[in-house]
Amino acid sequence: MTADRAAPVRQVRLADNTIGDEEIEAVGDVLRSGWLSAGPRTELFERAFAGALGTTDAVAVSSGTAALHLAVLELGLRPGDEVIVPTLSFVASAATVALHGGVPVFADVISESEPTISPAEVERLLGPRTRAVVVMHYAGYPARTREIIAIAHRHGATVIEDAAHAPVVDDGGMVGTLGDVGCFSFFATKNMTTGEGGMIVARDPEALGRMRAMRSHCLSRSTWQREQTGGADYDVAAIGLNYRPTEISSAIGRIQLGRLAADRRQRRLLTARYHERLGEISGLGLVFSGHRGDSAHHLLPVVLPHGVSRHQVRAFLNASGVQSSVHYQPTHLFSYYRERRRTTEQLPVSEAMADRLLSLPLHARMTTGDVDHVAGTLAEILARPSGRE
Repeated sequence: MTADRAAPVRQVRLADNTIGDEEIEAVGDVLRSGWLSAGPRTELFERAFAGALGTTDAVAVSSGTAALHLAVLELGLRPGDEVIVPTLSFVASAATVALHGGVPVFADVISESEPTISPAEVERLLGPRTRAVVVMHYAGYPARTREIIAIAHRHGATVIEDAAHAPVVDDGGMVGTLGDVGCFSFFATKNMTTGEGGMIVARDPEALGRMRAMRSHCLSRSTWQREQTGGADYDVAAIGLNYRPTEISSAIGRIQLGRLAADRRQRRLLTARYHERLGEISGLGLVFSGHRGDSAHHLLPVVLPHGVSRHQVRAFLNASGVQSSVHYQPTHLFSYYRERRRTTEQLPVSEAMADRLLSLPLHARMTTGDVDHVAGTLAEILARPSGRE
């Protein structure tokens, strides 16, 4: 007899999607139709997403960054205007402000257990040049949006919700519809995906109409509209961009939207299992473990104990078949923003977390057995002296 082979290492991906045969068939229908750019399927996707949020309209775009960019363009920033943004977020929110000569002013988070933008910091940072505040629903958990809206609106500032992590989350009103503008992302790793894609909603229908126009060069009639009427003439009344989605992405998005509730139930189950198992690890911080409201359960972030080498932890997890990541390195620590930051910014909580944040695998294709493997592997490395610096 041959010697027994070593058991294969269990592989647990950081993120995955639930695209299946329905999406594949829908893409085939688009390709067979011959119309690939934004058209009838995009209109259907916009209506479906708006309906899920309880709004009357939504504008599909090519990415979550495009959504944020159009929201910033609608502000009409002048050089030196300020927009308060959370530092614990993807760099896009700061970049879209800086791109137009605006000043991203970085705000700290509330705490290590609730790392969403701090209302108290927003109040402290508001000034005469503040035009807007970006509220990011980190990991899919609602930020304290209403508090921030009250503070911002007293100062005449717009509130932009970055709901990239939180599609169709009810916080006594759908996340993304509470502020003035809501921006969503359908990137490949998001809870619902179109590969690349995004969506915008707004409280002011006229503002949303302007953003819809800017999505397609501010043409008075879209290519699809001209195709339907047979006309070739159009006007351009303002400067716009090409942030249109494809019919392919919109067809995928409609089906993914229908899968969202079932996928979320699985994510919720897995998160509860994680918190049960990880709660046994001394010194490990469980982000949002006390949250009792609705959540997208987009990420499973933890905060490593002080003195632990994240690099070594990630290497051990990887060798054990467990992918991990970091969401996020605080934006103000990147070289471009570090060289330009304001001296009034104080970000002690985010900086204390910067080298200790770790994202563990979480997606609807996972099982509770996968969670047990991840949690057990993390407990093993944290129990070893070699896991500490």
